[in-house]
Amino acid sequence: MSGLNHTGVSHTVFRLLGIPGLEAQHVWISIPFFISYVVALLGNSLLIFIILTARSLHGPMYLFLCMLAGADIVLSTSTVPQALAIFWFRAGTISLGRCITQLFFIHSTFISESGILLVMAFDRYIAICYPLRYTSILTHSLIGKIGAAIFLRSYGTIVPIVFLLKRLTFCRNTILPHSACEHIGLAKYACNDIQVHIWYGFSILMSTVVLDMMLIFVSYMLILHAIFHKPSQDARHKALNTCGSHVCIIILFYGSGIFTTLTQQFGRHIPPHIHILLANICILAPPMLNPIIYGIKTKQIQEQVIHVFLQRRSKLGLKTKF
Repeated sequence: MSGLNHTGVSHTVFRLLGIPGLEAQHVWISIPFFISYVVALLGNSLLIFIILTARSLHGPMYLFLCMLAGADIVLSTSTVPQALAIFWFRAGTISLGRCITQLFFIHSTFISESGILLVMAFDRYIAICYPLRYTSILTHSLIGKIGAAIFLRSYGTIVPIVFLLKRLTFCRNTILPHSACEHIGLAKYACNDIQVHIWYGFSILMSTVVLDMMLIFVSYMLILHAIFHKPSQDARHKALNTCGSHVCIIILFYGSGIFTTLTQQFGRHIPPHIHILLANICILAPPMLNPIIYGIKTKQIQEQVIHVFLQRRSKLGLKTKF
């Protein structure tokens, strides 16, 4: 077989194992996966519905939040259904084409979310530092262009990976010890040299996610400088409160990603299934918790959610009367 591997034979079908070493617990592990996915779908769908239907929530901050909710739905849908199929039905078989498609959406959506968080930091900077010019700077036209730029950047940086992977000859193992496909995780099973993949992946990480983190940090330094130069304590408290939800989401998104990366790089004595669980939490937690955080900390969203449910209840009451 090893002789055939170097004569151009390339595997086109792979098998995802889910969480190796915990196969006996897959059914139990699937419960938090399923609950988090349902919460993410319902929470983010409700958030998008409320923002799009309530005219009072058509401001820049809420439109960016709507983009984030949409990206959260795509990210969780790209990973969780496949993981649940493995846990429930042992349906881990995946074609090369499907595997590349999955990793394309996972990586591009992750970069999109990072870009949206950066733009939301810029939004808070304009709102606090230039409040009188806020709506004149962040017009609906500019928001649309920013949204298009975010998604073009994310897709544009990941598309070359698709072509690079399609050029590889996969002659090594067909078993992928994970619940989802991932760029280097797939490329390392090729018999070709993958240095280009490693360096391109690193350059994407540095030029998108790491750069976004640095710019968000700079934005919040400027925001804090402006806040602590406000004359009244009430004004400072109000300004800080408007940033609370965004800061929580930034910590959740980047914090989980950094922690997972550090454990993979330096946690050599940590069992592989722990690494895979942490990687899944990194993808599962933000889509599930983002709508909850904004729902709890944003009064306008709370009011609209209550309004929607009360309106729904009154309609049901009228139907039962007639």
